[in-house]
Amino acid sequence: MIRLTAVAVAMALTTMAAQPAEAQTRLRFAHVYEVNEPYHTEALWAAEEIAKRTDNRWRIEVFPASALGNEPAINEALTLGTIDMIYTGTAFAGSRFRPIAISNAPYVFRDFDHWLAYRDSDLLKELMAGYDRATGHKTLALTYYGARHVTANRPIMKPEDMRGMKLRVPQAPLYLMFARSVGANATPIAFAEVYLALQNGTVDGQENPLPTIQAKKFYEVQSHIVLTGHITENLLTIAGGRLWRRLSAADRAVFEEVWREAANRATFAIRTAEETLPDWFRAQGKTVMVPDRAAFRAAALPLHNDESAGAGWTRAQYDRLQALGARTN
Repeated sequence: MIRLTAVAVAMALTTMAAQPAEAQTRLRFAHVYEVNEPYHTEALWAAEEIAKRTDNRWRIEVFPASALGNEPAINEALTLGTIDMIYTGTAFAGSRFRPIAISNAPYVFRDFDHWLAYRDSDLLKELMAGYDRATGHKTLALTYYGARHVTANRPIMKPEDMRGMKLRVPQAPLYLMFARSVGANATPIAFAEVYLALQNGTVDGQENPLPTIQAKKFYEVQSHIVLTGHITENLLTIAGGRLWRRLSAADRAVFEEVWREAANRATFAIRTAEETLPDWFRAQGKTVMVPDRAAFRAAALPLHNDESAGAGWTRAQYDRLQALGARTN
């Protein structure tokens, strides 16, 4: 009897030790950004926090730098369920629910404070809910990606200077709005291929936030950084519908809280970086230019509500966005 009891106890202890591993579910989180960028480092932080706050039931493995595909590919994989979570630009999310891409219209935001007001607005909550209904996924947070600027191998001071320029843009329709406003020839190229395209002259220039220009080393093959600030870029953190339906209410609350924290941390890291980077680029021997932004904005405004230029929102949604954070005195 004693021997049987000892065997039973040993078996029970073995079973208990195995339970955490059996109960643990591994998830795949994909994005296209570099490992030294705040989006990635904060995703790693979020993965650890979620494991900690869910008693190790959910372990998230983060795949950076297009390891699981370019942005259209990871969006498709989210729907197929082969990837569980992603970062994606709002312009890409707009391919499934057009109004959510409103934040990618050139010069739609006055400044960073206007963007913060949008991030915390009922308008954004409604747009995220609309995306969720259209896709079956769950949007968890919005992260500031930075103001997008043009790089080239020649000076650019006014919209006319970009006429006919072969400009690399991401593979999402709304980016064509900026190119159209300045008369550039938009050339969609996957993010991972941009450096080579600039190096071999497939395109004349590209546009991205300063931290991205630094992280992807685009400055190595471009002589001029032009501070157009034409698009205030955003990233959505999205959980696939299959994953979201598996989570308990308590775990859903953890995922939402952690990813909002991660988004806020990344937002202010990017904001701090882009304020100091112009001087860093000058120190690398680059020409950093401040163009006539009023002229660029004037060229873009007529396209904001033009469906043929990519606008997919209502006039009421646009007016609500413009009213956010506006001074009344």
